[in-house]
Amino acid sequence: MRANFVLSEVTTGLRRNLTMTIAMVITTAISLGFFGAALLVTHEVGAMKDVYFDKLQISVFLRDDVKPDQRTVLEGQLRDSAEVKTVEYVSKEQSYERFKRLFAANKAIVDITKPADLPAAFLVRLNQPERYAVIQQQFAAAPGVLEVQSENQILDRIFNLFNGIRNAAIAIALIQLLAALMLISNTIQVAAFHRRTETSIMRLVGASRWYTQLPFILEAAVAGLVGGFLAVFGLIGSKLLFLDRALAEPIRSGVIPQLNLSTILWPTTPLVLGLGVAVASVAAYVTLRLYVRL
Repeated sequence: MRANFVLSEVTTGLRRNLTMTIAMVITTAISLGFFGAALLVTHEVGAMKDVYFDKLQISVFLRDDVKPDQRTVLEGQLRDSAEVKTVEYVSKEQSYERFKRLFAANKAIVDITKPADLPAAFLVRLNQPERYAVIQQQFAAAPGVLEVQSENQILDRIFNLFNGIRNAAIAIALIQLLAALMLISNTIQVAAFHRRTETSIMRLVGASRWYTQLPFILEAAVAGLVGGFLAVFGLIGSKLLFLDRALAEPIRSGVIPQLNLSTILWPTTPLVLGLGVAVASVAAYVTLRLYVRL
């Protein structure tokens, strides 16, 4: 009987303040959508690191006038470094063959490039690719070294871009969440004002304060849950309608890992729904304790 009463009060409260409830749900959905997007961007950056970091290497380019003993000493130093996993020497001719393979689609560049134009190099793979700066500092000024280049530098720019997108999504989510909290607080205050007579009678007949507050907290929780589901549907729709189409070619070529639907369903969906319910419930409880006397 008590459960039925609480549920009926929740339903009545949501219907009575329908416009404010809809505004609360939409604002909550937007904030949770951006929060979910930030989670997915973080996941994609992690997936990209897993894909690329094992394949990345540092190129230690040698000067044309490097002496054999300098090259031998440099190779020994690279192999003895605790940071280095493997070392491979590539001659000018081998560099030219690699160049032709990489630029096979641009015949004009290949035709004007000669083997003498490309430096010999050591191709180095690291135990921890993110520590490429250590090798650059150690060997950039070594005798016989022309330049030390790392593919990580390009990836760092890409990762910084993704991290910027993630941070922007979090910032927008926080702003929208603040707006949602204010709407939840106002909605609860209005609902409590409309039902002040009912709650006063309940208190007179012995109902506890928690029992009179529970319907309002559940109203907010339901609104947060609905907002969470809308946010999840928005993320799924964005993946299917926009991401899969806009990034079809990079995904197909393996440049960007595909965002799977399972990643949205787990663990993003439980986190989004849980945050929606928790934030709405806590906001309602704090509002009732501070601003409403039931």
